[in-house]
Amino acid sequence: MPHLTVPGASLYYETEGRAAAPALLLLHAGIANLRMWDPQIAALAAGHFVIRFDSRGFGQTTTEDVAFSNRADAIAVLDHLGVAAVTLVGCSRGGSIAIDVALEHPDRVTGLVTIGSGPSGFPEVELTEAEDALFDELDLAFDAKDWHRLARLEVALWAIGPLRTEVDLDPEFLSTAYALNRVNVVHAEENPLPIPLEPPASNRVVDMEVPALVTVGEFDITPALAQYEYLLSTLPRASGCTFRNTAHLPSVERPAEFERVLVAWLAENGL
Repeated sequence: MPHLTVPGASLYYETEGRAAAPALLLLHAGIANLRMWDPQIAALAAGHFVIRFDSRGFGQTTTEDVAFSNRADAIAVLDHLGVAAVTLVGCSRGGSIAIDVALEHPDRVTGLVTIGSGPSGFPEVELTEAEDALFDELDLAFDAKDWHRLARLEVALWAIGPLRTEVDLDPEFLSTAYALNRVNVVHAEENPLPIPLEPPASNRVVDMEVPALVTVGEFDITPALAQYEYLLSTLPRASGCTFRNTAHLPSVERPAEFERVLVAWLAENGL
């Protein structure tokens, strides 16, 4: 089980494919871990060196309660594997981290793919009443330190979405979505402190020159939809895709469709 020791943490990572092939770094969502990418690994590894790791607070990574940089952790994994440049693929917070990495280390990034993500420093977006009520439930579970309930509510908000119910969805997807977040409960009382990018990304993405694929699920929450529109209109080389009948995890809920779009985009851009 490969782990990389970095200051204050032991990062769990996995690789697939030939090390000499073009590299992809997959960054998971905040309601998941590196297992969320399992459906796409075989197809991606056929032509790429695929790298993924569990961020601090997630999956099989362990951390001390220290200040740290998500960007530095990502670069440390690439350095450890001898990867000079990479296309970043990130979902939710993973996409935000990817944007930050691309801005802080432009010489290391050849392409960018985001799923339901926004740039750091993006202004608050007004929630709908339904979204507001779901966030209130999250706050109550957090205050009560009911971590298992919190994990389920996070999936209800993000992966199901306020406009859908469990009965609307594929039971296999629901089971997978809950399982992806459930394993993170063991980290609930860890408190590593992320060091933000300064200045934040929101006013800097206009200067990013790499090709970008910006995606979102049709039923994602209001802020994610607003962030999608912003990135699509601001990134100089962006193309966009809205995945129908999905919310915050289209690569998990519609894995074959997401794979088709991603593989085609990578080929089109020579990545």
